[in-house]
Amino acid sequence: MQKDRIVERLKENGCRITKQRMVLMDVILSGNCSSCKEIYYKASKIDPKIGTATVYRMVNLLEEIGAISRVNLYEVTYVTEKRPEEHVIELDDSSVRVLSETEWTRVIERGLRACGYIDRQNVRTVKPGIA
Repeated sequence: MQKDRIVERLKENGCRITKQRMVLMDVILSGNCSSCKEIYYKASKIDPKIGTATVYRMVNLLEEIGAISRVNLYEVTYVTEKRPEEHVIELDDSSVRVLSETEWTRVIERGLRACGYIDRQNVRTVKPGIA
């Protein structure tokens, strides 16, 4: 997630954007950190007033808004600002594919054919729905 988008999401959740939070975001966005201890170590070099509790609270906040994932060892989650005509697919290796509406429809159509759901029909539209 980009820094400006993270700031926006934090504000939406009622968080003040303090200097310490900005430092922590910079540390996390600058590279992969494997633990809160590592984040604290790097951040405290920039601002010695940052405490471990601040780091843990910030990590929890970032996880709540979907900016980071503990499963991926504090790697920043890549989220593109999706346009309505784009489809963003995140794979299990954390790579991301962005498909246009046309490409997305083609993928679905080929998948439906391969699984035997359609024969010669073409997909006209794909809409989200309730199963």
